[in-house]
Amino acid sequence: MRAREIRELVKIVEESQIGELEITYWWGRKVRISKGIVGTGSGRSTGIEIVTAASQPAVTPLPHHTPAAMTPAPADNPGNLVEIKAPMVGTFYRAPAPEADPYIREGDAVEPGKVLCIIEAMKLMNEIEAECSGRIVRILAQNGQPVEYNQPLFLVEPAS
Repeated sequence: MRAREIRELVKIVEESQIGELEITYWWGRKVRISKGIVGTGSGRSTGIEIVTAASQPAVTPLPHHTPAAMTPAPADNPGNLVEIKAPMVGTFYRAPAPEADPYIREGDAVEPGKVLCIIEAMKLMNEIEAECSGRIVRILAQNGQPVEYNQPLFLVEPAS
């Protein structure tokens, strides 16, 4: 399942009265998205859980504010730049392998569908693709570092 599809499913669950959504693929993989009250060690909070058949449940607490408040534009982002945001929680990788060249560099041109990075979530590698044409102005995430849901990853200057 592509990151865009998972993002759409998470949005559907968040915005509806659905408490849980489970999808089984033809090759035996399962994705379950649940919302509700989950324990987080020192307390309880609202969270979404995505589980694959080959992994244990991993619960990610969500902040208690609106999505618009979660991702303010960086202070150095002029109004014409588009943010490409993380569709999930995971580990950000700029290249398909440690010794490989990065998918993109600052200054590179991108088109819709071009792979920009990978976010590893629960041992699954999710390719993150460009959704607009333009030029990469800035890469905001660090290679190998964790990223949060809806965290800005790239700033793109849209093509005229």
